[in-house]
Amino acid sequence: MSTQTARRTAHHPVPQEPVPQNHARTYRRRQARANVLVAIAWASGALAGILFMTSAGSAPFGSLGAAVSSIGIVAGLIGTDLILMMLVLAARVPYIDRTLGHDRAMAVHRSLGKPALYLLLGHGVLLLFGYGIEQGLDPIAEIGSMLATPDMPLAFIAIGLLIAVVVTSLVAVKRRFSYEGWHIVHLLSYVAVAFALPHQLSLGGVLATGTIQRVYWISLYVLAFGAIATYRFLEPVVSSLRHRITVEQIVTIGPGVVSIHLRGRDLASLGAAGGQFFVWRFWTGSTWWHSHPISLSGVPTETSARITVRDLGAGSSRISDIPAGTAVSIEGPYGLFSPAARTAPKLAIVAAGIGITPARALLEQSTLAPGEATIILRASDDTETYLWDEMSDLAKRKGAALYMMKGPRSSSSPTWMTGRDAERGVRLRSAFPDLLDSDLYLCGPSGWLDSIEAEARAAGIPPHQLHTERFDW
Repeated sequence: MSTQTARRTAHHPVPQEPVPQNHARTYRRRQARANVLVAIAWASGALAGILFMTSAGSAPFGSLGAAVSSIGIVAGLIGTDLILMMLVLAARVPYIDRTLGHDRAMAVHRSLGKPALYLLLGHGVLLLFGYGIEQGLDPIAEIGSMLATPDMPLAFIAIGLLIAVVVTSLVAVKRRFSYEGWHIVHLLSYVAVAFALPHQLSLGGVLATGTIQRVYWISLYVLAFGAIATYRFLEPVVSSLRHRITVEQIVTIGPGVVSIHLRGRDLASLGAAGGQFFVWRFWTGSTWWHSHPISLSGVPTETSARITVRDLGAGSSRISDIPAGTAVSIEGPYGLFSPAARTAPKLAIVAAGIGITPARALLEQSTLAPGEATIILRASDDTETYLWDEMSDLAKRKGAALYMMKGPRSSSSPTWMTGRDAERGVRLRSAFPDLLDSDLYLCGPSGWLDSIEAEARAAGIPPHQLHTERFDW
């Protein structure tokens, strides 16, 4: 890195060396638990099918029409099971969040979505053909017969709602929605599952009273909706009332960037780690309806916390002007962009622009030996050096090496660093000689993150040592 575009801050080692931590052993234990959770999510669908097959015996396959209908029923049961697993993963259950992390939980949630929808669509189509074969009707005519059956109109509505949810989850479609609009559409998934339940309980004797199937399905519904009710609604309300968080002051730290200082009671008991985020709601007339997933920019104390926000849209710009004393409600903390995700003996952090906020809190929370951590701060110009002075002070206290890289990126080729440094042959491996023995934490704009992630993977860093925080939803 050139002296014109980057400078290094030399730090003296801290006087006390912290007790070494076995990050690899901690990671292996957490990863084993995470793999079990993912396996359970997928295996539950197979269990739903097995329970039906073992309880029904060979009777449902006595004729062609019955066989087609039975296959349709199995598809519907597996699809519904996967939908309920998706609800559990989206409920932000603390154990799941600490084990899988918010990003991986949502990745598994999304991976279940399309198979679930295809199975439920197949369920409907196969039942139309199966019942049609049995009754001598064509599939189109069978639709009218089904709609005349109690509870079936709700099932058709449920399928329509689930299609809307899956379509709005596609990246190209999702980008057209505000966070609130997209969130409201996704609340329809709860309605869809609730609408599907009556026909599942009343039709075909699949879940007859006293059967293991009925016990399994009622337990699964209670788990899914209980988790949603507890951790998405009840717990945030109780936590917000308990901690009584209010805005203390708002400090402008750069063009379009403010730090919001918050006051509350017993905030340390929230258990928030540096690098995690909360979903914040500010109760003013113009902001109460808008929730904001924002990372902490400092580790909370007993009575104070801080977030730092950049004006990236109508929602974030409104909270820059809220008055002191505004009440704040919270959901969280969430995420594994924290010391808990460490797996390797060294720590590497690269943060760009407003991405410094979780990186600063991560560094503050971390227990480090002298020379264990290396940090690069990235900005296009002087207006983007948010919290750099605080990072410098923290790095001195932690005995970490700090580099500051400032300047525009190359206009001729994609790069995460300054164009000048890229031309000089600077690479991630030269900036971090111990890269392959490091946990690499990255936070910044999505395009920039894509570039540095690609270089990190090309350099051979294992996936479990790469931790990213993206400011999108």
